[in-house]
Amino acid sequence: MSELFDEVDEEVRREQLKKLWDQYSIYIVAGALLIIAAVGGWRGYQYLEAQKAAEAGAAFDKAVELSEQNKHAEAEAAFTALAAKAPSGYRMLARLRAAAEVASRDPQAAAKLYDDISADRSVGAPEQDLARVRAARLLLETAGYPSMLQRLEAATAPGATFRHTARELLALSAWRANDTAAARKWLDLIANDGETPASMRSRAEALQGLLPPVAKS
Repeated sequence: MSELFDEVDEEVRREQLKKLWDQYSIYIVAGALLIIAAVGGWRGYQYLEAQKAAEAGAAFDKAVELSEQNKHAEAEAAFTALAAKAPSGYRMLARLRAAAEVASRDPQAAAKLYDDISADRSVGAPEQDLARVRAARLLLETAGYPSMLQRLEAATAPGATFRHTARELLALSAWRANDTAAARKWLDLIANDGETPASMRSRAEALQGLLPPVAKS
């Protein structure tokens, strides 16, 4: 008797499952197809992005080779092209390298390119600071200390990636402007930062020796 009931229950379950399948099979199949399409699309996207990155990497290396061969005009054109169409990581590197190539023929124009990078809010803070430092280095001989301070002060904050170079450039600019107090301020920051590179610390000590002694009260 129990076996008969089991058979009846099984038959009822089969009928219920058949009804459910008849009613919802189209949705189940459609959902499965959507999942397969989504996975395939994502894999395809990943493949295309990897292919773009590989192509951009090869083009970037080629542009670097041109620069190393002193073919600066060709290198500049190659980096500029990459900056316009490469994936985001290579695009940023290409913008920096394009500006460096321009610097070999027109420092003022290169400084403007670096300024554009430092003002770009889509660029990360370290890259912005790097652009500020590179622009300031190009303008060190021509820009006054107030201009250099405006450019670099934000990059001198504790923890900033390029704070050491920014402080050194400001110390040099202040020294050139005969602003002893400002020069000493930046040199002291260099000396008191435990992460200052040894070579920079030595240069700061040498510049410190060129400053007049502190007046005794």
